[in-house]
Amino acid sequence: MSSHGHGHGPVADITDDRVARRVRLVVAGILLPLLTAATIVMISLWPSDGLVLQSIQQVRASGTVVELIACPMAPHDCDIATVALDEGPGAGTSVPAQVSKASGVRVSVGDPVMMVHRPERAVVYERYDVVDRDRTLPLLLLGGVFALAVVALSRWRGLAALGALAVCLAGLTEFVLPAIMQGAPPLLVAVSGGTMIMVVALFMTHGFNARTAVSVVGTVASLALTGVLGWASLELAGVTGLGSDNVGFISGYLHGVDLQGLLLAGLVIGALGVLDDVTVTQSAVVWELSAADPKASRRKLFAAGLRVGRAHVASTVNTLVLAYAGAALPLLMLFAAKGVPADHVLSAAPVAEEVIRALAGSLGIIAAVPLTTALAAMAVGSRGDGDGGDREPVVDEPAPVEGLRLGAVDDRAGHE
Repeated sequence: MSSHGHGHGPVADITDDRVARRVRLVVAGILLPLLTAATIVMISLWPSDGLVLQSIQQVRASGTVVELIACPMAPHDCDIATVALDEGPGAGTSVPAQVSKASGVRVSVGDPVMMVHRPERAVVYERYDVVDRDRTLPLLLLGGVFALAVVALSRWRGLAALGALAVCLAGLTEFVLPAIMQGAPPLLVAVSGGTMIMVVALFMTHGFNARTAVSVVGTVASLALTGVLGWASLELAGVTGLGSDNVGFISGYLHGVDLQGLLLAGLVIGALGVLDDVTVTQSAVVWELSAADPKASRRKLFAAGLRVGRAHVASTVNTLVLAYAGAALPLLMLFAAKGVPADHVLSAAPVAEEVIRALAGSLGIIAAVPLTTALAAMAVGSRGDGDGGDREPVVDEPAPVEGLRLGAVDDRAGHE
Protein backbone atom coordinates (compact mmCIF):
# COMPACT_ATOMS: atom_id res chain seq x y z
CA MET A 1 0.00 0.00 0.00
CA SER A 2 1.32 3.44 -0.83
CA SER A 3 0.43 6.72 0.82
CA HIS A 4 0.61 9.93 -1.13
CA GLY A 5 2.25 12.03 1.54
CA HIS A 6 3.99 15.38 1.52
CA GLY A 7 7.41 14.45 0.20
CA HIS A 8 9.81 16.24 -2.08
CA GLY A 9 9.08 14.09 -5.10
CA PRO A 10 6.60 11.75 -6.71
CA VAL A 11 7.56 8.81 -4.52
CA ALA A 12 4.98 7.98 -1.89
CA ASP A 13 5.74 7.95 1.82
CA ILE A 14 6.78 4.58 3.23
CA THR A 15 4.16 2.96 5.44
CA ASP A 16 5.67 -0.48 6.05
CA ASP A 17 4.86 -1.68 9.56
CA ARG A 18 8.52 -2.13 10.49
CA VAL A 19 9.40 1.32 9.20
CA ALA A 20 6.48 2.86 11.06
CA ARG A 21 7.50 1.02 14.24
CA ARG A 22 11.08 2.29 14.00
CA VAL A 23 9.94 5.86 13.46
CA ARG A 24 7.47 5.60 16.34
CA LEU A 25 10.34 4.53 18.57
CA VAL A 26 12.39 7.54 17.44
CA VAL A 27 9.45 9.88 18.01
CA ALA A 28 8.54 8.39 21.38
CA GLY A 29 12.13 8.10 22.62
CA ILE A 30 13.64 11.34 21.31
CA LEU A 31 11.19 13.77 19.76
CA LEU A 32 8.40 13.74 22.34
CA PRO A 33 10.74 14.31 25.32
CA LEU A 34 12.42 17.19 23.45
CA LEU A 35 9.09 18.79 22.59
CA THR A 36 7.86 18.34 26.15
CA ALA A 37 11.01 20.01 27.54
CA ALA A 38 10.77 22.87 25.01
CA THR A 39 7.09 23.41 25.88
CA ILE A 40 7.81 23.52 29.61
CA VAL A 41 10.65 26.00 29.08
CA MET A 42 8.49 28.23 26.88
CA ILE A 43 5.67 28.26 29.43
CA SER A 44 8.05 29.12 32.26
CA LEU A 45 9.70 31.92 30.25
CA TRP A 46 6.58 33.29 28.56
CA PRO A 47 6.75 37.11 28.75
CA SER A 48 4.17 39.31 30.42
CA ASP A 49 2.63 42.45 28.95
CA GLY A 50 4.05 45.94 29.12
CA LEU A 51 7.34 45.47 27.31
CA VAL A 52 7.46 48.89 25.66
CA LEU A 53 9.76 51.23 27.58
CA GLN A 54 7.92 54.46 28.26
CA SER A 55 11.22 56.34 28.57
CA ILE A 56 12.07 55.81 24.89
CA GLN A 57 8.59 55.49 23.44
CA GLN A 58 7.85 58.02 20.68
CA VAL A 59 4.59 59.32 19.25
CA ARG A 60 4.47 58.37 15.59
CA ALA A 61 2.76 60.01 12.62
CA SER A 62 2.70 59.52 8.86
CA GLY A 63 1.65 61.48 5.79
CA THR A 64 2.64 62.71 2.33
CA VAL A 65 5.06 65.53 1.46
CA VAL A 66 3.26 68.30 -0.46
CA GLU A 67 5.96 70.99 -0.31
CA LEU A 68 9.69 71.14 0.46
CA ILE A 69 11.87 74.18 1.20
CA ALA A 70 15.24 74.82 2.86
CA CYS A 71 15.40 75.73 6.56
CA PRO A 72 15.66 79.55 6.91
CA MET A 73 18.32 79.49 9.65
CA ALA A 74 20.41 76.53 8.39
CA PRO A 75 19.66 75.80 4.71
CA HIS A 76 22.58 73.38 4.39
CA ASP A 77 21.61 71.36 7.45
CA CYS A 78 17.91 70.73 7.04
CA ASP A 79 14.77 71.15 4.96
CA ILE A 80 11.22 71.97 5.96
CA ALA A 81 8.58 69.67 4.50
CA THR A 82 4.88 70.46 4.50
CA VAL A 83 3.21 67.11 5.19
CA ALA A 84 -0.45 66.19 4.76
CA LEU A 85 -0.99 63.95 7.80
CA ASP A 86 -2.82 60.63 7.35
CA GLU A 87 -2.20 59.15 10.79
CA GLY A 88 -1.08 60.42 14.19
CA PRO A 89 -1.58 63.73 16.02
CA GLY A 90 -3.17 66.27 13.70
CA ALA A 91 -4.38 63.70 11.16
CA GLY A 92 -6.31 65.36 8.34
CA THR A 93 -4.28 68.59 8.46
CA SER A 94 -1.03 69.79 6.88
CA VAL A 95 1.91 70.52 9.19
CA PRO A 96 5.53 71.65 8.77
CA ALA A 97 8.15 69.00 9.57
CA GLN A 98 11.92 69.09 9.85
CA VAL A 99 14.06 66.90 7.57
CA SER A 100 17.59 66.65 8.97
CA LYS A 101 20.21 66.13 6.25
CA ALA A 102 22.65 64.74 8.80
CA SER A 103 20.34 61.76 9.34
CA GLY A 104 20.71 60.72 5.71
CA VAL A 105 16.97 60.99 5.01
CA ARG A 106 16.17 62.21 1.48
CA VAL A 107 12.58 62.96 0.51
CA SER A 108 10.81 64.68 -2.39
CA VAL A 109 7.38 66.13 -2.98
CA GLY A 110 4.85 63.30 -3.21
CA ASP A 111 6.81 60.88 -1.02
CA PRO A 112 5.02 59.14 1.87
CA VAL A 113 6.98 59.70 5.09
CA MET A 114 7.12 58.54 8.70
CA MET A 115 7.52 61.11 11.46
CA VAL A 116 8.02 61.50 15.19
CA HIS A 117 5.86 64.06 17.02
CA ARG A 118 7.53 66.22 19.71
CA PRO A 119 4.95 68.76 20.88
CA GLU A 120 7.21 70.17 23.62
CA ARG A 121 9.48 71.94 21.14
CA ALA A 122 9.11 75.70 20.78
CA VAL A 123 9.85 76.01 17.06
CA VAL A 124 6.79 74.98 15.06
CA TYR A 125 8.54 73.13 12.24
CA GLU A 126 10.66 71.17 14.76
CA ARG A 127 7.61 69.59 16.40
CA TYR A 128 7.52 66.96 13.68
CA ASP A 129 10.70 65.16 12.59
CA VAL A 130 10.74 63.18 9.36
CA VAL A 131 12.61 59.97 10.26
CA ASP A 132 12.33 58.08 6.97
CA ARG A 133 10.26 57.34 3.91
CA ASP A 134 7.19 55.16 4.39
CA ARG A 135 7.94 52.03 2.36
CA THR A 136 4.88 50.03 3.39
CA LEU A 137 3.25 49.95 -0.06
CA PRO A 138 6.26 48.76 -2.11
CA LEU A 139 7.13 46.18 0.53
CA LEU A 140 3.56 44.87 0.52
CA LEU A 141 3.61 44.67 -3.27
CA LEU A 142 6.89 42.76 -3.21
CA GLY A 143 5.53 40.44 -0.52
CA GLY A 144 2.41 39.85 -2.63
CA VAL A 145 4.48 38.96 -5.69
CA PHE A 146 6.59 36.60 -3.56
CA ALA A 147 3.49 34.88 -2.15
CA LEU A 148 1.94 34.48 -5.61
CA ALA A 149 5.18 33.03 -6.98
CA VAL A 150 5.44 30.52 -4.13
CA VAL A 151 1.82 29.40 -4.53
CA ALA A 152 2.06 29.27 -8.34
CA LEU A 153 5.09 26.98 -8.19
CA SER A 154 4.30 24.83 -5.14
CA ARG A 155 0.49 25.17 -4.97
CA TRP A 156 -0.90 23.81 -1.70
CA ARG A 157 2.60 23.08 -0.44
CA GLY A 158 3.51 26.72 -1.11
CA LEU A 159 0.43 27.89 0.77
CA ALA A 160 1.44 25.73 3.71
CA ALA A 161 4.96 27.18 3.54
CA LEU A 162 3.54 30.70 3.75
CA GLY A 163 1.55 29.65 6.80
CA ALA A 164 4.73 28.25 8.33
CA LEU A 165 6.46 31.57 7.63
CA ALA A 166 3.70 33.35 9.53
CA VAL A 167 4.22 30.96 12.45
CA CYS A 168 7.95 31.73 12.45
CA LEU A 169 7.35 35.47 12.54
CA ALA A 170 4.74 35.11 15.29
CA GLY A 171 7.09 32.99 17.39
CA LEU A 172 9.87 35.57 17.10
CA THR A 173 7.69 38.59 17.87
CA GLU A 174 5.43 37.03 20.51
CA PHE A 175 7.94 34.91 22.44
CA VAL A 176 11.62 35.18 21.53
CA LEU A 177 12.03 38.97 21.48
CA PRO A 178 9.75 39.79 24.47
CA ALA A 179 11.24 37.01 26.63
CA ILE A 180 14.81 38.20 25.99
CA MET A 181 13.75 41.80 26.70
CA GLN A 182 12.44 40.71 30.09
CA GLY A 183 15.81 39.21 31.04
CA ALA A 184 15.28 35.51 30.27
CA PRO A 185 18.42 33.54 29.25
CA PRO A 186 18.69 34.27 25.51
CA LEU A 187 20.18 30.88 24.55
CA LEU A 188 17.44 28.99 26.38
CA VAL A 189 14.81 31.20 24.77
CA ALA A 190 16.29 30.77 21.29
CA VAL A 191 16.66 26.97 21.51
CA SER A 192 13.22 26.34 23.03
CA GLY A 193 11.44 28.88 20.86
CA GLY A 194 13.35 27.84 17.76
CA THR A 195 12.51 24.18 18.41
CA MET A 196 8.78 24.81 18.63
CA ILE A 197 8.79 27.17 15.65
CA MET A 198 10.68 24.65 13.57
CA VAL A 199 8.48 21.70 14.58
CA VAL A 200 5.27 23.52 13.67
CA ALA A 201 6.75 24.91 10.44
CA LEU A 202 8.12 21.56 9.23
CA PHE A 203 4.95 19.60 9.93
CA MET A 204 2.80 22.33 8.36
CA THR A 205 4.94 22.44 5.23
CA HIS A 206 5.83 18.78 4.72
CA GLY A 207 2.96 16.96 6.39
CA PHE A 208 2.59 14.68 9.42
CA ASN A 209 4.57 11.68 8.25
CA ALA A 210 7.59 9.58 9.15
CA ARG A 211 9.94 11.47 6.85
CA THR A 212 9.14 14.81 8.50
CA ALA A 213 9.50 13.30 11.98
CA VAL A 214 13.04 12.15 11.13
CA SER A 215 13.84 15.64 9.77
CA VAL A 216 12.56 17.23 12.97
CA VAL A 217 14.74 15.05 15.18
CA GLY A 218 17.81 15.82 13.08
CA THR A 219 17.07 19.54 13.16
CA VAL A 220 16.53 19.70 16.93
CA ALA A 221 19.75 17.81 17.65
CA SER A 222 21.74 19.97 15.23
CA LEU A 223 20.20 23.15 16.63
CA ALA A 224 21.27 22.22 20.17
CA LEU A 225 24.78 21.40 18.93
CA THR A 226 24.96 24.77 17.14
CA GLY A 227 24.04 26.54 20.37
CA VAL A 228 26.73 24.69 22.36
CA LEU A 229 29.39 25.35 19.72
CA GLY A 230 28.43 29.02 19.54
CA TRP A 231 28.58 29.43 23.31
CA ALA A 232 31.99 27.74 23.52
CA SER A 233 33.34 29.85 20.64
CA LEU A 234 32.15 33.14 22.15
CA GLU A 235 33.66 32.24 25.50
CA LEU A 236 36.95 31.18 23.95
CA ALA A 237 37.20 34.35 21.85
CA GLY A 238 36.15 36.61 24.72
CA VAL A 239 33.34 38.22 22.68
CA THR A 240 31.04 40.25 24.93
CA GLY A 241 28.31 41.10 22.43
CA LEU A 242 29.02 44.84 22.42
CA GLY A 243 30.31 44.84 18.84
CA SER A 244 27.54 46.99 17.34
CA ASP A 245 26.03 50.38 18.14
CA ASN A 246 22.52 48.91 18.37
CA VAL A 247 23.59 46.52 21.10
CA GLY A 248 25.19 49.41 22.99
CA PHE A 249 21.91 51.30 22.75
CA ILE A 250 20.00 48.27 24.05
CA SER A 251 22.37 47.89 26.99
CA GLY A 252 21.70 51.50 27.98
CA TYR A 253 17.96 50.91 28.36
CA LEU A 254 17.52 47.17 28.95
CA HIS A 255 19.91 46.53 31.82
CA GLY A 256 18.80 42.94 32.42
CA VAL A 257 19.64 41.66 28.94
CA ASP A 258 22.59 39.28 28.60
CA LEU A 259 24.35 40.79 25.58
CA GLN A 260 26.56 37.80 24.87
CA GLY A 261 23.51 35.59 25.16
CA LEU A 262 21.66 37.90 22.78
CA LEU A 263 24.41 37.40 20.21
CA LEU A 264 24.22 33.66 20.75
CA ALA A 265 20.45 33.67 20.34
CA GLY A 266 20.84 35.45 17.01
CA LEU A 267 23.35 32.81 15.93
CA VAL A 268 20.92 29.98 16.75
CA ILE A 269 17.93 31.62 15.04
CA GLY A 270 20.03 32.47 12.00
CA ALA A 271 21.21 28.88 11.60
CA LEU A 272 17.73 27.42 12.07
CA GLY A 273 16.45 28.29 8.61
CA VAL A 274 19.40 26.58 6.91
CA LEU A 275 19.32 23.58 9.23
CA ASP A 276 15.75 22.60 8.44
CA ASP A 277 16.47 22.88 4.72
CA VAL A 278 19.40 20.47 5.06
CA THR A 279 17.59 17.93 7.24
CA VAL A 280 14.45 17.87 5.08
CA THR A 281 16.55 17.37 1.96
CA GLN A 282 18.62 14.54 3.46
CA SER A 283 15.56 12.75 4.75
CA ALA A 284 13.85 13.07 1.38
CA VAL A 285 16.94 11.78 -0.47
CA VAL A 286 17.10 8.61 1.64
CA TRP A 287 13.35 8.02 1.22
CA GLU A 288 13.64 8.40 -2.55
CA LEU A 289 16.63 6.06 -2.72
CA SER A 290 14.85 3.44 -0.63
CA ALA A 291 11.78 3.68 -2.86
CA ALA A 292 13.98 3.19 -5.93
CA ASP A 293 15.64 0.13 -4.36
CA PRO A 294 13.43 -1.20 -1.50
CA LYS A 295 15.90 -3.99 -0.67
CA ALA A 296 18.84 -1.62 -0.12
CA SER A 297 20.62 -2.03 3.19
CA ARG A 298 20.99 0.75 5.71
CA ARG A 299 24.70 0.94 4.90
CA LYS A 300 24.03 1.52 1.22
CA LEU A 301 21.35 4.12 1.90
CA PHE A 302 23.58 5.97 4.32
CA ALA A 303 26.55 6.00 1.92
CA ALA A 304 24.46 7.18 -1.02
CA GLY A 305 22.61 9.81 1.01
CA LEU A 306 25.84 11.09 2.49
CA ARG A 307 27.26 11.55 -0.99
CA VAL A 308 24.39 13.86 -1.85
CA GLY A 309 24.80 15.59 1.49
CA ARG A 310 28.42 16.45 0.82
CA ALA A 311 27.50 18.53 -2.21
CA HIS A 312 24.62 20.12 -0.34
CA VAL A 313 26.81 21.09 2.60
CA ALA A 314 29.48 22.57 0.34
CA SER A 315 27.01 24.94 -1.30
CA THR A 316 25.10 25.71 1.91
CA VAL A 317 28.24 26.59 3.87
CA ASN A 318 29.29 28.98 1.13
CA THR A 319 25.85 30.56 1.23
CA LEU A 320 25.96 31.04 4.99
CA VAL A 321 29.46 32.49 5.04
CA LEU A 322 28.76 34.84 2.14
CA ALA A 323 25.51 35.98 3.76
CA TYR A 324 27.33 37.02 6.91
CA ALA A 325 30.16 38.58 4.89
CA GLY A 326 27.61 40.58 2.89
CA ALA A 327 26.03 41.90 6.09
CA ALA A 328 29.45 43.09 7.30
CA LEU A 329 30.58 44.43 3.91
CA PRO A 330 30.42 48.18 4.80
CA LEU A 331 32.53 47.53 7.89
CA LEU A 332 35.05 45.48 5.91
CA MET A 333 35.32 48.32 3.38
CA LEU A 334 36.05 50.74 6.22
CA PHE A 335 38.85 48.52 7.52
CA ALA A 336 40.26 48.19 4.00
CA ALA A 337 40.24 51.97 3.54
CA LYS A 338 42.17 52.37 6.80
CA GLY A 339 44.72 49.74 5.79
CA VAL A 340 44.05 47.63 8.89
CA PRO A 341 46.05 44.33 8.89
CA ALA A 342 44.02 41.18 8.27
CA ASP A 343 44.62 39.74 11.75
CA HIS A 344 43.44 42.99 13.34
CA VAL A 345 40.34 42.96 11.15
CA LEU A 346 39.44 39.42 12.20
CA SER A 347 40.05 40.21 15.87
CA ALA A 348 37.81 43.31 15.85
CA ALA A 349 34.66 42.56 17.82
CA PRO A 350 32.12 43.22 15.02
CA VAL A 351 34.02 41.00 12.56
CA ALA A 352 34.79 38.31 15.13
CA GLU A 353 31.08 38.09 15.92
CA GLU A 354 30.21 37.46 12.27
CA VAL A 355 33.03 34.92 11.90
CA ILE A 356 31.78 32.97 14.91
CA ARG A 357 28.20 33.13 13.59
CA ALA A 358 29.27 31.75 10.23
CA LEU A 359 31.60 29.02 11.50
CA ALA A 360 29.45 27.79 14.40
CA GLY A 361 26.38 27.76 12.17
CA SER A 362 28.28 25.89 9.47
CA LEU A 363 29.47 23.26 11.98
CA GLY A 364 25.86 22.67 12.98
CA ILE A 365 24.90 22.23 9.33
CA ILE A 366 27.78 19.80 8.74
CA ALA A 367 26.69 17.72 11.75
CA ALA A 368 23.07 17.71 10.56
CA VAL A 369 23.90 15.82 7.34
CA PRO A 370 25.29 12.51 8.73
CA LEU A 371 22.92 12.62 11.71
CA THR A 372 19.73 13.00 9.67
CA THR A 373 20.96 10.65 6.95
CA ALA A 374 21.69 7.95 9.55
CA LEU A 375 18.27 8.35 11.19
CA ALA A 376 16.50 8.13 7.82
CA ALA A 377 18.57 5.11 6.74
CA MET A 378 17.74 3.34 10.02
CA ALA A 379 14.06 4.03 9.46
CA VAL A 380 13.69 2.80 5.87
CA GLY A 381 16.73 0.59 5.22
CA SER A 382 16.71 -3.18 5.08
CA ARG A 383 17.93 -5.03 8.14
CA GLY A 384 20.38 -6.91 5.95
CA ASP A 385 24.11 -6.10 6.01
CA GLY A 386 24.44 -5.65 2.27
CA ASP A 387 22.47 -8.35 0.52
CA GLY A 388 19.18 -6.56 1.10
CA GLY A 389 17.69 -9.45 3.11
CA ASP A 390 14.39 -11.04 2.26
CA ARG A 391 12.24 -8.02 2.95
CA GLU A 392 9.44 -7.34 0.50
CA PRO A 393 9.16 -3.91 -1.09
CA VAL A 394 7.45 -1.50 1.25
CA VAL A 395 6.01 0.81 -1.40
CA ASP A 396 4.38 0.41 -4.75
CA GLU A 397 6.94 0.08 -7.53
CA PRO A 398 7.90 3.65 -8.47
CA ALA A 399 8.40 4.95 -11.95
CA PRO A 400 12.03 4.83 -13.12
CA VAL A 401 13.97 7.88 -11.96
CA GLU A 402 16.79 9.09 -14.18
CA GLY A 403 20.17 8.83 -12.48
CA LEU A 404 18.74 7.34 -9.26
CA ARG A 405 20.46 3.97 -9.42
CA LEU A 406 21.48 3.34 -5.82
CA GLY A 407 24.18 0.82 -6.67
CA ALA A 408 25.96 3.27 -8.96
CA VAL A 409 25.77 6.03 -6.39
CA ASP A 410 27.02 3.76 -3.66
CA ASP A 411 29.86 2.43 -5.80
CA ARG A 412 31.11 5.95 -6.45
CA ALA A 413 30.83 6.74 -2.73
CA GLY A 414 32.99 3.73 -1.92
CA HIS A 415 35.88 4.98 -4.05
CA GLU A 416 36.18 8.31 -2.23
